[in-house]
Amino acid sequence: MQLKYAMSAIGFDPELVRRYDVAGPRYTSYPTARQFGPAVDQAVYQNAIKRSNEDFIPSPLSLYLHLPFCKSPCFYCGCSRLITSRPERIAAYLQRLHREIHLQGQRFDRDRTVRQLHLGGGTPTYLTDDQLQELFDTLRKAFALEERSQREFSIEADPRGLTAQRLKVLAEIGFNRISYGFQDFDPQVQEAINRIQDPQHCLELIANARRAGFCSVSVDLIYGLPRQTQAGFTATLEAVAGARPDRVSIYGYAHLPQYFKAQQHIHHAELPDADLRLSLLQTAVEVLTGHGYEYVGMDHFALPDDELFQARSNGTLQRNFQGYSTHAGLDLVGLGMTAISHVSDVYAQNAKTLDSYYAELDAGRLPVERGYVMTADDCLRADVIGRLMCYEEVPFDPIERRHNIVFREYFARELTALQPLEDDKLVQVEPDRLLVLPRGRFLRRALAMVFDAYLPRENAATTYSRVV
Repeated sequence: MQLKYAMSAIGFDPELVRRYDVAGPRYTSYPTARQFGPAVDQAVYQNAIKRSNEDFIPSPLSLYLHLPFCKSPCFYCGCSRLITSRPERIAAYLQRLHREIHLQGQRFDRDRTVRQLHLGGGTPTYLTDDQLQELFDTLRKAFALEERSQREFSIEADPRGLTAQRLKVLAEIGFNRISYGFQDFDPQVQEAINRIQDPQHCLELIANARRAGFCSVSVDLIYGLPRQTQAGFTATLEAVAGARPDRVSIYGYAHLPQYFKAQQHIHHAELPDADLRLSLLQTAVEVLTGHGYEYVGMDHFALPDDELFQARSNGTLQRNFQGYSTHAGLDLVGLGMTAISHVSDVYAQNAKTLDSYYAELDAGRLPVERGYVMTADDCLRADVIGRLMCYEEVPFDPIERRHNIVFREYFARELTALQPLEDDKLVQVEPDRLLVLPRGRFLRRALAMVFDAYLPRENAATTYSRVV
């Protein structure tokens, strides 16, 4: 009875979650990348940068560098990555990436400091220390990097082969945040996903990162993996929570082998059924909150003194292609193949193949291949969806003033569509705001889908992962 009350208090209702477990976008952007097209090219993107530079108070910048290389495939992975053991292949990519950094940097005014930097992959730590240092040196020449006390510079790390000494080097290069992919410590699960890791070594890396000077340590876990059991995942959760990383992300595995070739190695019969999958998520919520972690949103948990949780309180939390992050409102500059920029009202995605990415840069052009120019309606809906994904309320007045609308009139259809969700006590529509109730906190995607103007025209079941 106490457990049921505790779970209800933080908003996790298993039966309700099961009922709303449909396929839908993760809303790392709105509109989603499904709407991107070839009409956005280098010229459109450059015009967006020019408009952004001319803003009365130009925003600082957030940079994302995509480093796609991995030594071996993890079968669960749905990222854009390239498996290689050839150093010359990585060197050729880095040569072009340095070139793109220079091309992008010269288009942004130097008074626009880089406040956030994130290296994702692939496996960024597959690069050597010298290669990472050279990247930092190039970034420093092309952009105005924020001073150390203000910066949030993070790197995704594969714990396999990572040492305490290397963590010190990464901190000396300039990184002050790190994210480890642990996924699951159960040996049977690790074998099934082709990612064998020593749990004790992984846990030691959390303390080693702090000793090296990292101010935030994040751990990624995944539920819904093949051969996962209640006992095995509970043991992983307890071990991780006991090691006290600042943030823990609990991602639901999306089995889409038709899109991701590596997932064809995973046998469908070994995946948890719907009941076990939901139970694994429920256990994650129970264990993490029991250890003092606060629920931030979607699949993110953080300790109360972590900046991510504090950002939700001070209004600077945002959701973008890297998940949840602090400092809302920054222009995002994506660097590397497939990387996505969001500058002003334009999304611009780089070429998806090495040949196309190389060809554009070798010709002295930015490698923008497709994207999207947001309409006034898109900006409005992105504002509402962003509030739903990050906070517990959508106040009407500031949105009406920003977009020159009357909320109840503009969204009359959506407010009607919310009625069943209101009956289920996921939301409460008040005269001046839309309030997300505790039972709706874990179903934000379902709430956001009501305001998605594009979703009715798409086949969500074959396009997106399930909400849970």
